[in-house]
Amino acid sequence: MIAEHGLVTAWEDVIAPTLHAVGRKWATSGERYIEVEHLLSWHVSSALRRVRPVRERERERADVPPVLLACVPGEQHSLPIEALAAALCERGVPARMFGPALPADALHEAVRRLGPAAVVLWAQSRSTADRSLVRIVSGVHWGVKGARKRTSLLLAGPGWAGGAYPGTVRLHGLGSAVDVIVALSRG
Repeated sequence: MIAEHGLVTAWEDVIAPTLHAVGRKWATSGERYIEVEHLLSWHVSSALRRVRPVRERERERADVPPVLLACVPGEQHSLPIEALAAALCERGVPARMFGPALPADALHEAVRRLGPAAVVLWAQSRSTADRSLVRIVSGVHWGVKGARKRTSLLLAGPGWAGGAYPGTVRLHGLGSAVDVIVALSRG
């Protein structure tokens, strides 16, 4: 499905709805069937890691700063941001995926060292969305004095809903998130 229709279509039309249905089944059955959710998630994650750029000419270029993708501290649900990483790979956008529950200090250092085009922070729930982390990442600068740069901070996931986070962009859905990030990374 991914190879035939592309990752965004596969994710939005088949994978995400299936994951939501399995999650609803788990939630309404007295927490039975968790093994089904884990099995499905494992295979989806494996398929996402096999995604490659569609065209050879769109491969990552060393002179283009990467997009940094991370789940906020405490966030274990990483599949949606894994899908974003794969979709960016498919489009040839360099990305560095840090996975679930990245500590705030490690995120700060990664941003400072990599100088990314953008940072995407994933939060599945409001309990993991962290306003102080947004301030920390927004305040990271790099480069020589007089020419310091800052990153674009993008917030993804339902955990950020309802909050006001000045200086950030909220991402909604995989397709639109890819469009926003491609535009940012290509300047």
